Amino acid sequence: MEFMKKIKPIEIIVLAGIIIALCVGFVTFKKYRQTAAKQIEATSKISFQVYMRGISYTGQDLPIRSGEKTFISIRNVPYSDLDIVDVKIEKRKTIVPAMNAKKYMIVDDVTMSNNYDVIVTLVDTAKITKDGAVVGGNKIKIGLPITLEGKDYRFNGTVSDLKTIPGIDQKEVINNELNTTDDVQ
Repeated sequence: MEFMKKIKPIEIIVLAGIIIALCVGFVTFKKYRQTAAKQIEATSKISFQVYMRGISYTGQDLPIRSGEKTFISIRNVPYSDLDIVDVKIEKRKTIVPAMNAKKYMIVDDVTMSNNYDVIVTLVDTAKITKDGAVVGGNKIKIGLPITLEGKDYRFNGTVSDLKTIPGIDQKEVINNELNTTDDVQ
């Protein structure tokens, strides 16, 4: 009983923490629990589209072009330069009812003559996990806010489409490059 009176509550908490850490380490060592590095299933090229609505621009040609690079920020965190694969630019549209009340027409909105909707397709290499593609430590999913920045522009948009580009996994490339024959050259 006298031994229990000498033990302080902080010592019990420290001892419990050490025991929990040892248990987690043992479970990880026995492969009952996966670490973050083992959750990556593959590395693959992905293409994703960024939809930018209502860009105001009064010049002749929009400064963002296919075949160039753009610097992106994901959730206001700078990431990297990416290749622009495709750019689709459309003037803002509006719906106008036709003579028949059940029909309508979609026409350019003349009240917003300098506003455009733009879809930019970008390509990058991503780590594929069971939860999706991870780029720069961020999961790329539809609805993710992204900023595209170049020499003359800075546009905000959201990811509107995401596709993995079928290709060869890096592990397969390394295995294929290894010489498995016993001949010496």
